[in-house]
Amino acid sequence: MMIDFYELTMAQTYYDKHEQNKKVYFDIFFRENPFNGGYAIMGGIDNIVDYINNFKIEPKDIDYLRSLGCFKEEILQYLSNLKFTGDIYAIPDGTPIFPNEPILTVRANVIEAQLIETALLANFNHGTLVTTAAKRITTAAGKIPVMEFGARRARGIDSAIEASKYAYVGGCSGTSNVIAGMKNNIPILGTMAHSMICDADSEYEAFLDYAKSNPNNCVFLVDTYDTLRSGVPNAIKVANDYLIPNGYKFKGIRIDSGDLAYLSKEARRMLDEAGFKDATICLSNGLDETTIKSLINQGAYIDSIGAGDNIAASKERVGGVYKLVAVEKNGEIIPKIKVSNDTIKTINPGYKKVYRFYDKKTGFALGDVIALHDEEIPKNKYTLMSPTEEWKVTTIENFDVKELQVAIFKNGIQVYDVPSVNERKNYCNEQFKTIYPEIKRIENPHGYYVDLSEKLLKLKKELILSTKNQNLNNKQYIKK
Repeated sequence: MMIDFYELTMAQTYYDKHEQNKKVYFDIFFRENPFNGGYAIMGGIDNIVDYINNFKIEPKDIDYLRSLGCFKEEILQYLSNLKFTGDIYAIPDGTPIFPNEPILTVRANVIEAQLIETALLANFNHGTLVTTAAKRITTAAGKIPVMEFGARRARGIDSAIEASKYAYVGGCSGTSNVIAGMKNNIPILGTMAHSMICDADSEYEAFLDYAKSNPNNCVFLVDTYDTLRSGVPNAIKVANDYLIPNGYKFKGIRIDSGDLAYLSKEARRMLDEAGFKDATICLSNGLDETTIKSLINQGAYIDSIGAGDNIAASKERVGGVYKLVAVEKNGEIIPKIKVSNDTIKTINPGYKKVYRFYDKKTGFALGDVIALHDEEIPKNKYTLMSPTEEWKVTTIENFDVKELQVAIFKNGIQVYDVPSVNERKNYCNEQFKTIYPEIKRIENPHGYYVDLSEKLLKLKKELILSTKNQNLNNKQYIKK
């Protein structure tokens, strides 16, 4: 029942028109990269698979719909027996993806295809947003490990668990979220909270108690009162008074407020002078890719990073949409188009595939092309053409080409083995290496080529012209 109401009212209309068996094609795509970045990272397929496998409208759901007084008994009976019987193709989780290309394609009966829209978009938008946010932050951090600390900032418990999972796929080294770690075999990490220090009679006592209870996992939070005059000295004193005499290692400190660049430099000096050159420094406090890059540029000493808000509760959005692109009639696939005065909202019509070209020499991705499903892609030479500025052309040679979408469901049966979280993480790392550094830049990234085949571009132009003429002849106006 993760369904928007209008999907049900439209289902009733299709049913009344006896069109419930009509085959249609829908694409999920997004129009702009989140974070003003140069890329996004695919996420959400695992949850989509789980949703489709368990898609069923229960008797209690039918009773609720009946109580609304909006639906005829015939459509309710139809819905009570509904299962997903269509096909789904998608780009795997962890793959770099770009605006306007078909990320996920559904071919199904019109009612089935319409009713799964909301759940598919919810899973895609959240999974992709978190994975992308994590990849941006971990990329900025470079070799510095990033721990995901965002559970308490997430939008509910389920969202927190999912965010921890996708953050790990996106490059985080682990999570503070225990249930996410348990469910997904993700390393769980963490330090201590200010509350324990405030509760104790003194900061030293709090550190000592913590060390006695957690001698092998002892990272002290040193910014509760005064980082340099109290926190770091007390951490060093507990290390000398208890940890070292009892054969334990002083693992390190965490700084969660203040001028992190300055404090980390001074803390490093103090730790080194006390003989604890191996003690690590973890920095946290609402860090994102921009602040991390700034800290590194300022020469901050950082052994690890705790990041939460800007991964699990980002204010950004992916903006994925679900649009009808084709219908089947008498065995023929008829392309459909949504036209808008806002150019970015005019969709690419038809049943399509998306291909990625890789330079054989360097392994870098050269660009993507969206083509009609029955087009053959040449193996030795191809001209990439901008879909909006046709004079911008790039001819490439000596490349490998790969179709990005894979079959997930065929005739309602799952045909795709969902990789483990660790497998997706490794896959994501490998795929990300194929993207040019200029596209990964935090600020002013270079644009990645996503072009239309000549055949698709021609079809799009023809449909735009014919659609406008038809509607104007009917004295209707195309609205955004």
